[in-house]
Amino acid sequence: MKLIILSQWKNLLILVLLVPLSDLSAGRLELVLPTDNKGIFSSDPSRFYMYTDRHFEGANSKPWTGGKYGYVRNQKRTKEGMIFTRFHEGIDIAPVKRDRSRRALDKVRAIGKGRVVHVNTLSGRSSYGRYVVVEHDWGNGPFFSLYGHLEKIDVKVGQRLPIGQSIGQMGCTGWAGSRNVERSHLHLELNLMIHDQFPRWHDQRFADPNHHGDFNGLNLIGLDIADLYLRLRENPNLTIPEFVAEMQPYFRVAFPKNGGDMQLLKRYPWLWKGPKGGNVPSFEITLSRSSIPLAIEASTKKVVGPTVTWVEDSSLLHAYATMGRLNGIGKRATLSDSGKSFLNLLTGRF
Repeated sequence: MKLIILSQWKNLLILVLLVPLSDLSAGRLELVLPTDNKGIFSSDPSRFYMYTDRHFEGANSKPWTGGKYGYVRNQKRTKEGMIFTRFHEGIDIAPVKRDRSRRALDKVRAIGKGRVVHVNTLSGRSSYGRYVVVEHDWGNGPFFSLYGHLEKIDVKVGQRLPIGQSIGQMGCTGWAGSRNVERSHLHLELNLMIHDQFPRWHDQRFADPNHHGDFNGLNLIGLDIADLYLRLRENPNLTIPEFVAEMQPYFRVAFPKNGGDMQLLKRYPWLWKGPKGGNVPSFEITLSRSSIPLAIEASTKKVVGPTVTWVEDSSLLHAYATMGRLNGIGKRATLSDSGKSFLNLLTGRF
């Protein structure tokens, strides 16, 4: 295993050296907003986000904060106070242009230069509705922007896009067939990809067909792109590895070194921390509340399968902070069935 790991790292270095200098972006992360809505940079972010419809304890409301990234939905009252338990993996951007029937007219553009890798034209085949995925390379591995709920799509798979190129028109396709034009918006994500054998993992677990190959949302881990936009304003030289390194860990999981195919390290070698190789029985992965992998390192712990080795002390159920992937409370946690399934996908143990 030691030789395999070293070989993978050497191969990654060789690939970088073979890339023509003209194709390298020196890792600079160049992003633009996908629509004409610039409210994220204003003193009133409610102009930027599309509200969600909420019914809680007999009252209806339309909170704009439901369009943000993170745990912003499914309000719940607990003994510790009010919390939100449903995770939103992207941001919902409100339109700035509408026709007389209130349909959005906003153009949607590529947030960075890249290549179109997936186009879903059938609204009913995804909760994203009609959506497009674009692959980007800023020098630190492939990242994938996703544009959901589109009314029209202007691009094709394989097409290379300059930054700001039109992708389509904002709409309200998807979400269980809803056609509420008042809530037309763009759902935007910036993702890491987990595994290129995702269809096999999916078919072992679900009866419903996977129409989207590797670009199914379950195989994409979303970063907080709104925070990334704001941070880039403060520091235009910020890289995604630096952005990820500043995130707070929530739990760690150890898993056996032997077996599996953890492609995260092949795509994102900067996740590896500490010395490479070594005769150790396991690896350990650190994850955020949103299950973003923050670090992977060698471990001396002996485990027979994915095992929680640390969790942030919490007086609330860990399920509320991990999309149900952990059971337990306080300083103790175990992986739920969905957590085990997710970790098996992360580590390629299927």
